[in-house]
Amino acid sequence: MEGEHDDSQKLSLFYESGIYYFDDSNAVFVDPVRVLNRSYHRFTVSPSTYYSRFFKSPTTPNSVSSTVSSSLRKRKRKPKEPPPLNERELIALQRHQEARPLLLAAHECLLKSTELLNVLKTLKSESRCSKKECEGGQQHSFVDLGRGSPQLEVTLSLRVSDADTHLPPNELEDSLSVQCCEQKVLPAFNNLVANDTKDDAVAEILDNCYIVPRESCFYMSDLGQIRNLIPAHADSGFNLIVVDPPWENASAHQKSRYATLPNREKLRSFVERELFPAWGVSYAATFYWLKVKQNGSWICDLDLFHHRPYECLILGYSPGKVNNTDNQSKFKPVKNDRVIMSIPGDFSRKPPIGDLLLEYVPGLKPSRCIELFAREIMAGWVAWGNEPLYFQDSKYFVKKMDQ
Repeated sequence: MEGEHDDSQKLSLFYESGIYYFDDSNAVFVDPVRVLNRSYHRFTVSPSTYYSRFFKSPTTPNSVSSTVSSSLRKRKRKPKEPPPLNERELIALQRHQEARPLLLAAHECLLKSTELLNVLKTLKSESRCSKKECEGGQQHSFVDLGRGSPQLEVTLSLRVSDADTHLPPNELEDSLSVQCCEQKVLPAFNNLVANDTKDDAVAEILDNCYIVPRESCFYMSDLGQIRNLIPAHADSGFNLIVVDPPWENASAHQKSRYATLPNREKLRSFVERELFPAWGVSYAATFYWLKVKQNGSWICDLDLFHHRPYECLILGYSPGKVNNTDNQSKFKPVKNDRVIMSIPGDFSRKPPIGDLLLEYVPGLKPSRCIELFAREIMAGWVAWGNEPLYFQDSKYFVKKMDQ
C-alpha cells in the first residue's frame, strides 16, 4: 500500500509539474506540454498540435501482418557488407556503448511504471471544456522575412495590471480580472521585444498572432547580430545559457525545414575540445534525451547506428565573477548521466528542460536565462534566434474560454 501511495503522489506531482521522478534513479520522464503550460495564464499549449507526430506502434492484426511481411521481404535481400567505421564513427560507437547501460536502466524504470505508462497513452488528448482553438493565419518564414523585410514591425498587446508591480503570485488570478490593454509597435528584427508583465502577451506580425509568455523577451536576428545581446556590465549577464544549434543531419537536410550549421560542428569533440575552451567553459556533465513512443518503447532501435533514439546534452560552467549579495547561490555539482525521457514533438523541437537545470545554476536569483537558436520562448527567459516565434504561433495554442 505504501508503494502505491508513493506512485500516486509522484503521479499527482507529475500532473502539476510535467516531470516524473523515478525512485533510486537518475532518470525522469517529461511531458513538455505540462511544463510549457506553467508559463501561461490565458492560453495553453495544445497537446494535439505539440504531439503532431505521436509515435504509435502497430496494434491491429492487419498492421502487424504488414509489418511482418515487410520484414520477410527485407530478409530475402542479400545483406550488404557495411563499410568500415572511420575514426570519428569509432569514437561515437564507444560513447554509445558507455551510454547504453544508463539508457537501458532508465527505460526499464519507465516500463515498470504502469500508472505512468497509462498516462502516456492520453498525452495527446485534451479536454475541450472551457477552451477554444486559436485562429492561426499563414505561418511565415522569419528567415526569409529577415532578409527581405528587415524593417518589419511587431504589434505587442500587453495586459497591464497592478499585479505587475506588487502582488504576490497567489493573488495574481483575481487581480488579472481588472486590467487594461497596452499596445506597443516595435521593430520585429534586431530588437529586444519584451513582455515584462505577469500575463501572456500577443504579438502580431503580418496579420498572424504569436503568444508570448509572461516576463520573457525575444531577439530575432541572424547570427551576425548576436553580439548585441552581450551585456554592457559583467555583473548583468546570464547565469544559464542553453545552446541548441540546428546541427546538419540527413533527416533535417531531406525535409529542408530549417537552416543548419556545417556537419563538422555536430561532433561532440568539437564542443569539448574547441568550443568550451574558447569560451572559458569547463565540462560539468552529460545528460541524455531518450525519445519514446506512447507505449513506452523506443522510437527506433537503440543500436541503430545512424539514427539513435537519443541525443546528448553537454553541460559546462564558467567561473564568472558576481558581486557579493545575499540573493545568490553557489555552484552545485551536477549529477552526471541524467536521462530525460519524453515523447518527441514536432521536428527539431526539444523538451523544455530549464527546470531540471536551474537547481544547479549559481549566481543571482532569480536566474537570468537565455536560449540561443531558440524556436520557442519560456517564461522568465530571453530567446534569441532567427525564428524564436516559430512555436509561439497561435495555431499551437488553445485559449481558455473564461479569459
